[in-house]
Amino acid sequence: MRARRLTGTLTCLVLLTLTAAGCGLSGGSDDGDATAGGCKVDKANVGSGALSGDVKGDITFQTTNLKKDFGDYFNGVISAFEKEHPDTKVKWIDDPGDATFTQRLVADAQGCTLPDVVNINVNTAVALTKNGYLLNLDKKAPDAGKPFTEAMWKSSTYAEADGTKVHSVLPWYSGGIVQTFNTELLTKAGLDPAKPPTSVLGLFADAEKIAKASDGKYYAFLANPQLRIPADWQQMGISVLSADGKKFTFADDPRTVRWVDGMTRLYKAGAMPRDSLSSTQDSSTVYGQGKLVYGSTNPNYLRFIQQNNPSIYEKTGVARYMLDDLGHTVGAPQYVGVASTSKNASTALAFAQFLTNAENQLAWAKDPNVVIFPSTTASLKDPFFQSAQGSDPFAEARKIVAGDRQTATADEISLTPGKLNAIAAQIQLAMQGKKSAGDALKEAQSKANELIEQGS
Repeated sequence: MRARRLTGTLTCLVLLTLTAAGCGLSGGSDDGDATAGGCKVDKANVGSGALSGDVKGDITFQTTNLKKDFGDYFNGVISAFEKEHPDTKVKWIDDPGDATFTQRLVADAQGCTLPDVVNINVNTAVALTKNGYLLNLDKKAPDAGKPFTEAMWKSSTYAEADGTKVHSVLPWYSGGIVQTFNTELLTKAGLDPAKPPTSVLGLFADAEKIAKASDGKYYAFLANPQLRIPADWQQMGISVLSADGKKFTFADDPRTVRWVDGMTRLYKAGAMPRDSLSSTQDSSTVYGQGKLVYGSTNPNYLRFIQQNNPSIYEKTGVARYMLDDLGHTVGAPQYVGVASTSKNASTALAFAQFLTNAENQLAWAKDPNVVIFPSTTASLKDPFFQSAQGSDPFAEARKIVAGDRQTATADEISLTPGKLNAIAAQIQLAMQGKKSAGDALKEAQSKANELIEQGS
């Protein structure tokens, strides 16, 4: 598992398929059967009342493409759990995470064979919660949120079939977000590396200065708006989606027009490579060549720069991400869910809580082969995160993100490729001077809303 695994999200096929087929929860029928997502389950798994029962029996735990790099860690966690609960057996399944992963997960859920404990992302959590396939932790484990940071736990809720938002997953790890920049190039542009921008439009103002000073020899960042949407908008406090998530609303906010006008002005001024407007090139590669002032916001990429471009790594500065109008960062973590269809739900819940506790999250975060940040308050306060030594960029990034995780929420908006392409295409036209910002945004919003209506 590398950066791609940590930051990737499943397609919305899961959401669309399950939404069409899900049956929600039922406390029981005339013959005494209880159901979850259309599957017959133990009555204790649904309805009111905390889950109780002995921690014993066999359960299945599913991850995605983790065994190769982290087999020793997970086998250790499983062994420790089984030692603490001698009458249990955890079978670990590691899905390869290939192109058919989504379809397999859908088939498992609808076939009533969803693994007892499963690692999922936001899109999947939305779908499985809506259709009743995950335990309602507010009812079944009222104290489940205690280990996690308040902001992350509060924001990690998803809607059941009737629209009620509940806690159905335990937050796990996330990648974090920081500002990274080439201090040498910033200084050449007359900017102070010790005074990084604190807002998106503040970054744009600095980028204009870079364009004037660089004369095309280097650039602020790449032009493709897909690299900044919807993160910039969320940080600016723009309402990207309606509260019910059924339509886009970003074109209705004058701040979005200012953002597009800013991107257009920067593109025209030469703050971005001309050939990067619709390019899918990796900004880390261009930054590593010494041609970009601002690098990736993912701390994981600092390792890439350190290994492949050590001279650039030595010039790299790190700062807290721009909090802007939002006041905190957003970043959906990976989650751990417990299947409401589990035949040993008490054991499954106990293992999920054991896996995500402070001790086990911290142990994994310390693995030198991964750059992740835990979701528990105690883990983030450990000296491993708080005692950054010297001027090493990664050590500083680790400390910054650990502090940031205390207030970060899971409210990150994940756009499907189709919606992102539809929005970006219109903004690219505006950046080329072919449309006004207002017209481009209205058309982008209209096309994106059409895709919502089509379910794609």
